[in-house]
Amino acid sequence: MLNIGVLGAGHLGKIHIKCLQGLTDYYHLIGFYDPDAGNAAKVAEEFGLQAFSSVEELIDAVDVVDIVTPTLNHFDCASAAAKKVKHFFIEKPITETPQQAKQLIKLSEEASVKAQVGHVERFNPAFLAARNYVQNPMFIETHRLAEFNPRGTDVPVVLDLMIHDIDIVLSSVKSNVKKISASGVAVVSDNPDIANARIEFGNGCVANLTASRISLKNMRKTRIFQRDAYITIDFLEKESEIIRMKNAEGAEDPYAMVMDLGNGKKKQIYFEKPKAEPTNAIQEELKSFALAINKNTDVSVTLEDGYKALDVAHQILEKIEVNLNVIS
Repeated sequence: MLNIGVLGAGHLGKIHIKCLQGLTDYYHLIGFYDPDAGNAAKVAEEFGLQAFSSVEELIDAVDVVDIVTPTLNHFDCASAAAKKVKHFFIEKPITETPQQAKQLIKLSEEASVKAQVGHVERFNPAFLAARNYVQNPMFIETHRLAEFNPRGTDVPVVLDLMIHDIDIVLSSVKSNVKKISASGVAVVSDNPDIANARIEFGNGCVANLTASRISLKNMRKTRIFQRDAYITIDFLEKESEIIRMKNAEGAEDPYAMVMDLGNGKKKQIYFEKPKAEPTNAIQEELKSFALAINKNTDVSVTLEDGYKALDVAHQILEKIEVNLNVIS
């Protein structure tokens, strides 16, 4: 069993603590560190855990460090863990800048430690149910809309929300990014609250991503189009649907849905709704990390994956900034 400690006991940190306490077959949760003494005392009492007095003290006491601090502190905490040869799980976005992410990759390789990035939507039951159907997507459309919440407005919506979909798109399209276009606007905060990005890939695939944190309702949907298939993934409702088309052959089933394309060509439409197993995505990603450490296998979401998503996110932010400067 792996001894683990959590750095950061804010809203998400407490969720991680609760999830880890439910993974007793994989982890022994030693304790946590939070710089806010008042909050640390409350969390220690609520979860019956030891509150460490410093980042260094916690790192020394564990085998694995779970980093759930503000992004600003990700690099310092993760590099401290790597230098002490401790495995670490780090929430998204991996670091504040792509340059830090590259440096962190180097540090982890030198220390020969396992490291995983918390791109949790990879473990969403809807995505897990649909991912084997995703073969060669040529157009992807994502909408991640949220009602306004002051928490998280210290960073642009691209890093707060859109980065989830950036990672999903990059993990689904097996081609290099060719071109990025983007626009966005700050509506209620000092950072862009709504953004749209168009990512073009070398193989011809195009992804159109929209993220907003000033919507009247929540939505997290992705639509994937590929040859003879249309895939919808609802990350919020945890449901997916597959619509596939095949050449209609032989005697026509009177109950089948058939499209007449002309010139004697017909396509039969098939609807599938793969079962999404009810799971806790955060617990599943933490469990997968424990298995990778114990079995010495590759982690599910690498630091390189985290770097690529962050790099694209920063390119999107640069395009937004250019467009805002042109407008102003």
